[in-house]
Amino acid sequence: MNDVKAGGEVGAAVEAGELRKSYRSRAGEVRALDGLTFSVAPGSVFALLGPNGAGKTTAVRILTTLSRPDAGRAVVAGIDVLKRPGRVRQVIGVASQHSGTVGLLTGQENLALQARLYGMPPKELKRRVAELLDQFGLTEAAGRQASTYSGGMRRRLDVATALVHRPAVLFLDEPTTGLDPEGRAELWAVLTRRCAEAGTTILVTTHYLDEADKFAARVAITDRGRIVAEGTSDQLKAQLQGDSVLLELGGTGQVEQAEKALARISQVRQATAEGAVVRARVADGPRALPAVLAGLEADGIGVVSVTVARPSLDDVYLHYAGRSFRQAEGSAAA
Repeated sequence: MNDVKAGGEVGAAVEAGELRKSYRSRAGEVRALDGLTFSVAPGSVFALLGPNGAGKTTAVRILTTLSRPDAGRAVVAGIDVLKRPGRVRQVIGVASQHSGTVGLLTGQENLALQARLYGMPPKELKRRVAELLDQFGLTEAAGRQASTYSGGMRRRLDVATALVHRPAVLFLDEPTTGLDPEGRAELWAVLTRRCAEAGTTILVTTHYLDEADKFAARVAITDRGRIVAEGTSDQLKAQLQGDSVLLELGGTGQVEQAEKALARISQVRQATAEGAVVRARVADGPRALPAVLAGLEADGIGVVSVTVARPSLDDVYLHYAGRSFRQAEGSAAA
């Protein structure tokens, strides 16, 4: 059976246009989305990348009919989310940050329950459940209660449950949070295979830069409720011509002094610090390195180690958002 394709319109599988959303809190009004705009091509993996508090989850809640925007337009599989939310729910799958499976039920029972909710006939239900258990590597654990699953197995079951009815678009909100590197790799292997074989459109939110870099066809970097950069990972990194020089200092006591020293060096375009590490962006790393080290030495700043690398998505975020990804995460946590 082919996966559901809905809406009848040719174009993007997901569209968000000028989405705005604010919440009231004790501290006052919080603007979660401030004109968020992006589109996702059918059959692709699209990553909304940003720190906690950037608006990623709010955007997903609107696109999956769980929240209404204050303003803006949202379309999924050619269907207007605000006008026809019931129809949207029929053609999407959603796996949120928190597990939606029932711990007292077995893996097989969780999948069967979801299939029944979508009105799947018994014979098809049996085949579909067996198929998903096999695809997600859960066949041997099918008769065990979901509460006994490891974190990686539980997340795979969450995603499998979201795919029972063969949705046109799958929304995954921070799917690998809390998983170890092996669990993250296993889940992404299943997701990318699903996208390639079934043509499912996958929109994933994540704050893992390496995941977006490796697995997403396109990346949209969010900051303070807006898209600050969008494109393929290679395109975004290519826009930052030059190299990154990472300088590990002997301690944090000289960080501010190091930033000031680097600002005086003509080859340095930008310099920021995180803890005892100072990151400088330069046109040509190998050629600029002697001047960088000489400038720091002239100010009596000791360098423990130096690394020259091509630009990363963290450099892209720093360029467009004006702060590093870790600084943004820290600000959100505070």
